Amino acid sequence: MESEKHIKLSELNNKISDALTDRFKGQTFWVVADITNHSYKADKKIHYFELVEKGTTSNSIVAKIVGKAWGTGSMHLSDFEKNTGQRFTNNINVLVLVSVDYHPLFGLSLSVLDIDTNFTLGILEQQRNATLKRLVEENTFIVKEGEQYITKNNQIKLRAVIQKVAVISGSNSAGLEDFRHTLENNDFGYVFEIDDYPNIVQGDNNAKLFLDKLIEVYSSGKLYDAVVITRGGGAQSDFLIFDNYNIGRAVAKFPIAVITGIGHQKNVSIVDLMAHTQTKTPTKAAEFIIAHNRSFEQKILSLQKNIVIKSQQLFLMHYQNLSHLKSNISNNTRELLSGHKDALVSINQNTINSSKSILYQEHRQLLSLSHQISGKPRIILYNRINDIGNTIRNLKTFTNQYLRNQKGYLGHYSSSIRMMSPENILKKGYAIVKINDTITSSTDTIDVGDTIDVILADTIFKTTVKEKTKYNGRDTDL
Repeated sequence: MESEKHIKLSELNNKISDALTDRFKGQTFWVVADITNHSYKADKKIHYFELVEKGTTSNSIVAKIVGKAWGTGSMHLSDFEKNTGQRFTNNINVLVLVSVDYHPLFGLSLSVLDIDTNFTLGILEQQRNATLKRLVEENTFIVKEGEQYITKNNQIKLRAVIQKVAVISGSNSAGLEDFRHTLENNDFGYVFEIDDYPNIVQGDNNAKLFLDKLIEVYSSGKLYDAVVITRGGGAQSDFLIFDNYNIGRAVAKFPIAVITGIGHQKNVSIVDLMAHTQTKTPTKAAEFIIAHNRSFEQKILSLQKNIVIKSQQLFLMHYQNLSHLKSNISNNTRELLSGHKDALVSINQNTINSSKSILYQEHRQLLSLSHQISGKPRIILYNRINDIGNTIRNLKTFTNQYLRNQKGYLGHYSSSIRMMSPENILKKGYAIVKINDTITSSTDTIDVGDTIDVILADTIFKTTVKEKTKYNGRDTDL
């Protein structure tokens, strides 16, 4: 088979290049696309990337082309980053002015000539507004009043003095150093207890780590006066984490007052709106805490000053009252003394006269009583001597009679004792039983075979018990 006519690949590419040049020469297009696979050659100031379009119902890519920006286009991208605070990087949606290029070696590409700053800002703002609307609609503890957001967190009343602070910040970040330096080197000598909770504070994909850090602060069991979220600045994309729905919701509901010092000057993040207090930088957050404590100290100093002034006023007023009272007392005392002096003189004279009369009457009564006393002891003594004589005679009579009676009683008791003595009872035919040299009257202590002593009036029998029977008691039945 005869070979067909062929051309070199470079010739074909040149034909494609010529066709595209003829078709798109001098034409530019505004294109909406997402940025992927971005890289930047700083020495040449050239951006390399891909422009992609995703499906409206899924994230599948429906179109893709290589892109680059250099020269004027690269300068416009730098202006875009300065104006928006957003880095030109992956995963941002942009509106760019492009021209179509084709190179026989590198293929088809688009050159970015310009970028619409307002378009990107609008996309970010739309996303932010949608998140804020969702926060209000889905959470009862977030309410929008005018342009303000009322949250559970910003309704917390700050403690009079903030001393224990938990800080969520990037590890070894300049913002954290600024915050610590400002707090620890304040002009008023305030002392703070600062606990660091280091975390990644950039990138929306790190939201879960940030939430875990908030939970760690809450679960620490420490009674923090405030939680401070700091970051030392950066590109706008670095702050997307602070527009995250879940983080905004957690801050709005957090039971400890949250103070933000995130460090972005252009916009206010959702976390700023949900937090108790929003400041622009970590340094400003520290200054806010110091100013809060200073305000409390000034109130105390003002109160102390007012107390001193009021005390001095009260002292002066009461001192004047006391002086006036002292003067009145002195004057009234002199008047009273003068008025009662004459009365005392009259009472003194009456007392002297009355005392003389009373003494005379008492003297007469004492003389009469003295005569009575001197005669009565003789009569009393005579009567007592007679009483004693009668008592002695009665004692003699009653003693003799008592002794005779007792002697009769003793004779009776003596006869009874002799009749009941063991010797007399043994003579009447009774006996005493002893076992083991012990007198017993109970048969329970004697068993058959025991040796016992039977004592009569004049004889002792030693005998062995052969039989033990119950006695009916007829021999002694009288």
